Amino acid sequence: MENISPTRMNLLQRRSQIILALQGVELLKRKRDALVSNFFEVARKASRSRQELEELSRQAHLSLAFSKAYGKPENIRVAEISSERDILSEIETKNIWGVRVPEIKTPHLKREPWERDWNPAFQNFHLLKASEEFERLMERIISLANDEIKIERLGQEIKKTTRRVNALEQVVVPRIRSEIAFIKAALEEREREDTFRLKRLKKKRQG
Repeated sequence: MENISPTRMNLLQRRSQIILALQGVELLKRKRDALVSNFFEVARKASRSRQELEELSRQAHLSLAFSKAYGKPENIRVAEISSERDILSEIETKNIWGVRVPEIKTPHLKREPWERDWNPAFQNFHLLKASEEFERLMERIISLANDEIKIERLGQEIKKTTRRVNALEQVVVPRIRSEIAFIKAALEEREREDTFRLKRLKKKRQG
């Protein structure tokens, strides 16, 4: 406290600072609560997506196994080659309570049988089903990737906001309160000394 000048101006400044600090704590807590709410909402969605992804992957591989068992190898090879394609994606940025989150945007990957580069009339049912399921699987993978990115970014921001709240509550606010108490005590002591000196001067004059 040696570097603090115990003046009324400094006392007013510290009182303004503590008001701002407490307002900052309240705003940061509201932000953190909103982030936590978004975090758990996305986490629940991602959890459901993982379960759906596992089931869809199981079904797709099962359909592929059936297509290989009942289909001709040359037809399956034609379907594999002709199904190769470039997927154009865009990265958009969303803002969630000040957190910038990238999101992968792709067109619908699932195609109708006639939209593929092979004749569905010459393919067995299981191969058609496997193709549809693997396209849906890719859509779910991209969707889950977006959720995973959101979870990571929101989690990082929650930790950062919590650190700021703790710094304000446990360091900044106590320090300012301590400085206010020091300045008030010094001013009160100074007032007592001034009052004592005035009384002595009054007595001298009266004597």
